[in-house]
Amino acid sequence: MGSVVVLSKANASLNWCVNALLPRYPPSPPIISHLSSTPRLFRSLLSTKRFSTMDGSKASALEEMPLGIDETTEEEYASQSRLLQEFHSISSIDKAWIKPGSGNGSQAMFSFSQPNLLANKMRKFILSSHISKESSNSVNFQWGPFPVEMTGVSVIVPSPSGAKLLVVRNPENESPCQFEIWGPAQVEKEFHIPQSVHGSVYADGWFQGISWNSDETLIAYVAEEPSPSKPTFTCQGYKKGSSTDKDVGNWKGQGDWMEDWGETYAGKRQPALFVINVNSGETRAVKGIEKRLSVGQVVWAPPISGSHQYLVFVGWSADTRKLGIKYCYNRPCALYAVKAPLHESEADGTEIKDSSTDGCPVVNLTQSISSAFFPRFSPDGKLLLFLSAKSSVDSGAHSATDSLHKIDWPVDGVPCSSAEVVDVIPVVMCADDGCFPGLYCSSFLTNPWLSDGCTMIISSFWGSCQVILSVNVLSGQVLRISPTDSNFSWDVLSLDGDNIVAVSSSPVDEPHIKYGLLDDKESKSTAWNWLDVPSPTNECSEKVKSLLSSLKFSILKIPVRDVSDSLTKGARKPFEATFVSSKTKRSDPLVVVLHGGPHSVYLASFSKSLAFLSSNGFSLLHVNYRGSLGFGEEALQSLPGKVGSQDVNDVLVAIDHVIDLGLASPSKIAVLGGSHGGFLTTHLIGQAPEKFAAACAKNPVCNLALMVGTSDIPDWCYLEAFGSEGKSIYSEAPSAEDLALFHSKSPISHISKVCLFKLLLLY
Repeated sequence: MGSVVVLSKANASLNWCVNALLPRYPPSPPIISHLSSTPRLFRSLLSTKRFSTMDGSKASALEEMPLGIDETTEEEYASQSRLLQEFHSISSIDKAWIKPGSGNGSQAMFSFSQPNLLANKMRKFILSSHISKESSNSVNFQWGPFPVEMTGVSVIVPSPSGAKLLVVRNPENESPCQFEIWGPAQVEKEFHIPQSVHGSVYADGWFQGISWNSDETLIAYVAEEPSPSKPTFTCQGYKKGSSTDKDVGNWKGQGDWMEDWGETYAGKRQPALFVINVNSGETRAVKGIEKRLSVGQVVWAPPISGSHQYLVFVGWSADTRKLGIKYCYNRPCALYAVKAPLHESEADGTEIKDSSTDGCPVVNLTQSISSAFFPRFSPDGKLLLFLSAKSSVDSGAHSATDSLHKIDWPVDGVPCSSAEVVDVIPVVMCADDGCFPGLYCSSFLTNPWLSDGCTMIISSFWGSCQVILSVNVLSGQVLRISPTDSNFSWDVLSLDGDNIVAVSSSPVDEPHIKYGLLDDKESKSTAWNWLDVPSPTNECSEKVKSLLSSLKFSILKIPVRDVSDSLTKGARKPFEATFVSSKTKRSDPLVVVLHGGPHSVYLASFSKSLAFLSSNGFSLLHVNYRGSLGFGEEALQSLPGKVGSQDVNDVLVAIDHVIDLGLASPSKIAVLGGSHGGFLTTHLIGQAPEKFAAACAKNPVCNLALMVGTSDIPDWCYLEAFGSEGKSIYSEAPSAEDLALFHSKSPISHISKVCLFKLLLLY
């Protein structure tokens, strides 16, 4: 493998970007700390003449590479390192919470994050603001003088009224979990929940669920179940009774092996449901939930006078093996209701009592549908809305087009399993040009409702952009309310009454806060006016600002090549690619950037690492090949069974498209991607080696026959290799025929054809 350079953490002089190779869905990629040396290396590879095949039939280009680092190169690396730090000093805007005030004013808290590259950690901080609406087309944000860093904080959740703030600090060892209840000026209560009650609170955004009740005396939440007792042994054998880890001559077993949900959940215990009294600190586990259910996303049901209080939560069943759940929406789940521990008001406070589940089991509210999550009650408590990934569950694709549903909540507050599930937004198979392509949501606001009580505000993917939608849950009407003439990506942060606080960005524009108002509420106009909000944080450096201002981007429509009659209408429609380049007419080297998944999407939003790369003289082509999210279900489902062919051909067509437009030189093209993007990268350099002068793959899927036996998502291999029949023939013991097909679909089958000078990043 003389033409392949293998990079690792130890190879300090040849480090490559981590963040740039990760899919953008869902967000929150790891911190990059090793990008600064790459532009020079990559540029030198793009300018190197040519290259050997794997069998060495041509002279190797390795001989043309300089050895060592001279003074000029070292200075350039230092300069690039400083520039990388300047890009990463740009803060990300993560969340917002708004408390309505008197008159035209309200109080807001914004959560920001900023990488600390040297420490390889993420700083998180809170900045407050007073929002005053001065007129129908003017708003003023008065920002606090300094942010407050949230050191050691796992999650914060304001109460519904905004009068209280829950701060959770998870332990790093076997210490108690710390709960703090803050008032306007100080900590009012502090509780330490020992490991014998529960472990760390889930704060991952998926199993995570923290919900205040209506009178703000109780909080329901999801945490790791208590650590099981571990057997202790001495030289004489098993020892009865308890002992400490420090006992000399003793060693502890790990107890019964417990299966986890893979990847980021490795080592985490089963998520369980708890309720804490914010006055006394008394904490109870919610009883009656079967051990087979992993719980998450809990909310309080509307209180009914004279009736028990119920909790609604999402449950993932584990009747068989737990497969990986990270980014996998194809795991069946349902909404359940259970009695909350009862509380009675007494003269000396509020007491939590056990709620017996005898004769009142946990109720499955959504038996008729294979997926239900993100439960939200309407403001009047009459409807329970939820999102569904039934397309993913039913087809086996790890992510697909979502749907929105509702059920009527019983007037007496007693849930039943026979409630009818009604479609609000069905799965969109194939949309007409310019029309709503379907629902693709990665989260909901805690309170997504406008004051009419029937309109939800949500963010969703729309082609290569993220947009803000209003959804009337009674009529099912869906409106795109972020600007339709903008190719920027928009994400709703919070609602300020009937107004919207959002964040907007593009590949060449850093994130900015926007404030949305209806043009004319009295006339029931659907047009929104979006106002710019001055940046509360330090703007990017003058150098970064100058570099970004020299760039432009566009979203290209790429016609499908070789359309066959067997393709669905949606699979025949053009796919998209986002092209980022200099505003000057010059032929910069082209880097083709491929997302993972494959059912994910590269959004036209700001990425610090990719902006850094494009600012160093590279044009970028983000290809959303057929199978990506945001383009309708037919286009997405056209890919399973055709990985390594349809997606590879789409990328090659996109490259030819920009070459034909005169936007790229055919002799200066590189490709990079991670996960399935790495799968495509390695396929491309095997199937079309003459196209690429350099390539970089992060954690690539190179051999499906190997992956199926080592991955926590072996079902992914079957679905993507076999197509729709892959779900039904899935087996944990693949046959020889299965393995042969996996190999034929894998990049490893093309390894003998690889030529060119390649970078293979193993990270």
